[in-house]
Amino acid sequence: MTEKALSERLAAFEEKIGYSFKNKNLLHEALSHSSYANECKKGRNSNERLEFLGDSVLSIVISEHLFNHFKHLPEGDLTKIRASLVCEKALFEFSKQISLGEFILLGKGEENTGGRNRPSIVSDAFEAVIAAVFLDGGMEAAREYVLGFIPKDLDRNSAKKLQDYKTILQEIIQRNPEEKVEYVLRSQSGPDHDRHFVVEVCLNTNVIGHGEGHSKKQAEQQAAKEALRLMGCEV
Repeated sequence: MTEKALSERLAAFEEKIGYSFKNKNLLHEALSHSSYANECKKGRNSNERLEFLGDSVLSIVISEHLFNHFKHLPEGDLTKIRASLVCEKALFEFSKQISLGEFILLGKGEENTGGRNRPSIVSDAFEAVIAAVFLDGGMEAAREYVLGFIPKDLDRNSAKKLQDYKTILQEIIQRNPEEKVEYVLRSQSGPDHDRHFVVEVCLNTNVIGHGEGHSKKQAEQQAAKEALRLMGCEV
């Protein structure tokens, strides 16, 4: 991609989200999938580090919003609603509002195998963009950006629209304070455009579920789902 084409793509995305970056490099990095970064010869960074930060920024913005606007709801309901808003499925749906998949920078292999429509890639980029906005404009800019995606009719029933198996499992385990749940990544394989993750969920030191997926988050969800099924819970 030429510098002109890249500049035009970044500018088009800025217009789409209604935010102009002072540091364009932050946006470039946020949109750079690892497959693209690996193909570049200039030491281009992927968006993985920004995704890490964006996940935390997203969580604090959503938590603060729910805490301030739903004073009548107990902690358990707040946790469920937050989980429904930060899971991969929700972020993928939010991303569609800004056509994020069209702007992500992908390597040729990922491009040719439908990476623009892969929920794991798009939702990770969504979190990376949040981090880029946060680093560029501060928490207030990030808060305004994130809250623009939150449904206006948000209530406790919103938690039921998007199943979050990890949260359900955690709530069950928390009934016994001495118990501890841990997700362990057992393996990851495959090329950038077709990654495969294997995760086990352990209760104390005992494996109670196994999951696989194209992202670590997806594999963890599947492991929690299997654990719930083996425990006799309807999922």
